[in-house]
Amino acid sequence: MDQDSNNKTKKEPTISELRQDLVSGTWVVIATGRAKRPEAFKEQKREAFQEPLGNCPFCNLGDPEKEKDSLIYLKENGDWSLRVIPNKFPAFKKARALNKKEEGPFFLMDGVGFHEVIVTRDHTRQMANFEIAEVAEVLDAYQERYLALMNRRYINYISIFHNHGQEAGASLVHPHSQLIALPVIDPDISRSLSGSYNYWQANKRCVHCIMIEWEKEYGKRIIFENDDFVVLCPFASRVAFEIRIYPKEHRPYFERITDKEKFQAAEALRIGLNKLYRGLDDPAYNFFIHTAPCDGKAYDHYHWHIEILPKTAVWAGFELSTGIEISTIEPEKAAEYLRGIQT
Repeated sequence: MDQDSNNKTKKEPTISELRQDLVSGTWVVIATGRAKRPEAFKEQKREAFQEPLGNCPFCNLGDPEKEKDSLIYLKENGDWSLRVIPNKFPAFKKARALNKKEEGPFFLMDGVGFHEVIVTRDHTRQMANFEIAEVAEVLDAYQERYLALMNRRYINYISIFHNHGQEAGASLVHPHSQLIALPVIDPDISRSLSGSYNYWQANKRCVHCIMIEWEKEYGKRIIFENDDFVVLCPFASRVAFEIRIYPKEHRPYFERITDKEKFQAAEALRIGLNKLYRGLDDPAYNFFIHTAPCDGKAYDHYHWHIEILPKTAVWAGFELSTGIEISTIEPEKAAEYLRGIQT
């Protein structure tokens, strides 16, 4: 009998796992050999991110002015609860032409588009601690501004995202989201669209629907679900405690969300954020909406969703040189830990 036969009952610990994203085809590393305890992420030291009310520009917007605000939601007492305003330092700006140019072998054009900020009223209360109806109001604003901008000239994609905490790129404490309408489709969504299309062509089914069906049956990566949405830690998590929120039914376009679906999405988003807030002691994070572009083409193969990426690690040489991200906890353990967090 050989040595391998004698050692069949002994299993060497796995150093790491390479997992492939079914949609994009990209790889991630799950560092099982040096995986951290879930509670260790809660113990990480974070710098306090504070700002006096008197210095906050979002607390001192003045009275709502319809000619300056893109959108205003008012409370019964006449005070505002949410405002959408043009970004004071926009990355993209409305213009009459793209001014496409060539410079040797290179191609360039002007940054034509729209850059807006969605501001909620309370200076300190973040979305993780909102009521579900308050999160639904934010989703209302996302949808309303998306519909208002999607058919504007040169607009082919609208990015909606939220930064929380300095490590996530938030320059102000006051909770706010951003919307950028731009003339190009970004590389991340392009990979997602391409992967979804290729799977659709090969299998005549949506790759995201297949994943959702499997995750519901498997169960170990599910955090929460309601009638219309499922919240889970994806199989190929790029970072520790990554969360994705999917509509259960096949839906390519976020902007077509119904009022019922919007409230269900708000519940799912609020619970996902609150579990991170409580379970990891208020980590910095980014969340964003991935939806089909608004360039006039058909994207029936796509499935819109929300991605939440906590800032649990810093990219270093390996990540930058390869584009392969390393997560220091298995998504199964992350989901198990988050399921146990009371919200």
